[in-house]
Parts: sequence; structure tokens; C-alpha cells
Amino acid sequence: MAQPQLVLAIASSALFDLKESDGVFRREGIDAYRDYQVTREKQVLAPGAAFSLVEKLLGLNAHSGVSVEVILLSRNSADTGLRVFNSIQDYGLDIRRAAFTGGSPPYRYMRPFGCHLFLSMNPIDVVDALDNGFAAASVLEKSATGPVGPKIKFAFDGDAVIFSDEAERIYQAEGLEAFAAKERAAADDPLPRGPFAGFLNCVQQIQAQYEPVDCPVETALVTARSAPAHERVIKTLRSWGIRLDESLFLGGMDKTEFLAAYGADIFFDDQAEHCHLASRVVVSGHVPHGVKNPRS
Repeated sequence: MAQPQLVLAIASSALFDLKESDGVFRREGIDAYRDYQVTREKQVLAPGAAFSLVEKLLGLNAHSGVSVEVILLSRNSADTGLRVFNSIQDYGLDIRRAAFTGGSPPYRYMRPFGCHLFLSMNPIDVVDALDNGFAAASVLEKSATGPVGPKIKFAFDGDAVIFSDEAERIYQAEGLEAFAAKERAAADDPLPRGPFAGFLNCVQQIQAQYEPVDCPVETALVTARSAPAHERVIKTLRSWGIRLDESLFLGGMDKTEFLAAYGADIFFDDQAEHCHLASRVVVSGHVPHGVKNPRS
């Protein structure tokens, strides 16, 4: 079997609505949780925050020639996770591979499965994945369903997501004027890579197989940067060989309406506040990385 071009790892908490099950675990413990899931294993779970995105990604296999695989990475045991797999089958999702870790960190199986991105609603698991070099995001529970259409549109913030948080650190410590001066002076120096640079490169490899008008996958940069700080971003992506379909330099404006106008299926940002605002119109993934996400 040929290696898929895009491999998404997803936690059961992001794929299905597990609030009720999680409440049992938190209130009554693991034994009660196990009994709860086993006695309900034939009851189909409601779709979760990233369900529509997964469904749309898997649809690319049938209609576009892009090869996508979705891997289930779950902290459940196989016993308690059977309800999840039964629900996957009931919805007709083509998800065949899974790792049930019985409470252990699931990121360990991303490399063996060849995963490019991990989506979860467990921020600890997301941080583990990021710390070990994988693109990962915590999907917001109340994210809106993505738009209907044949294309998948990924939208990314820049600093601390595609790029490192090097420039953001200067902005936080010294202010906007110092940030702009530093970026103007370093316009020809590529920014260091951030946690989603590898995933963006994976998407670029898919896009390179198509003419832009025919490509089933699109990308957009949606950043608070503005001129003159735009130049370093453009030259960095050029040096990486990355072609973005759209680039929005918003100068600190709220990104929500722009994401809606673009028709994004999912948006990744390192700032939780931006994700909460964006979740009104798009599936939002918080990337807990960089200076805006200090570790205690």
C-alpha cells in the first residue's frame, strides 16, 4: 500500500462528543467510566468538534486523487474504546488504524504511523506532541462546522505556528516599534521554523501536483502582522519553497470575519483568545506554543 500523502492523527475527544463520558470519569473514576462505556457501546456517539473536518478530509480520497489517512489515537483502552470504533463504523468513516493507549501519552505512536498532524481536546496530549516535534492543536469544543465545498482550506497564524516565536518575543518584551524595526532590519533573514512548518510543507507537496485552480487543498496565512513586518514573512516562505494561496496581513484586526470570507475549514493560532473568537465561524485549533503560552 502506498504511503498516504497526508496522515491525520485524531483523539476520540475531538472526533466525537465525549462530554458526558468524561463527566462520569471525573466524578466516579475509571471503573465507573469503563462500565458506562461498555454498557453503551452500541449507542452511537454524537459528532465532535473536528468530525466535519475529518469527514471532508476523508472525502478527498474518493473525489480528488489526494490520499488521506486518519488514525485514531486514544487514551481509552481497547475495551472502553470499542464504542468509539462502533460509532466510526456507523458513520461510515474510513478509519481503520488506531492506538488505544490505556491512559499513556498517545504522541508516541505518531512517528510509527507517519502522522503529520495531531488534533485533540486534551491540552496535555497536545503539548506532549508539540514538545516532541509534531504539529498538534487543541480543538475548541464549540467550534463551528466548516463550509460545504469540494476543497479543504487550511488557515494558519504566523508567529509561533508556522514560524518560531522569535519575533513575538521581541514584540512582547519591547513593544511594537522595536518589533517593526527588528523585522525591517532582518527582512532578508529567514525566520526559524515553527511547529507547523513541517505540516505546511506536507500540504505544499500535495499542492505541487496540481495547477492552482484545480488543487483540492488550499492554504492561507492569517496574521496580525502588517507592513513593514510582512516582507520577512514573504521572503521566509519563498526561501522554504512554500506557496500560499492567500496571505492576509491584518495589523491586529480581529481575524474572524476574514476567516469566514476565506471559507477556512480549520484555523490554527497560538493565542487562545484568537481561537475562541474564530471558533464562531470555523473549527479552531489552539497551538499552545511560544511566549504567549508559558509553561508553569
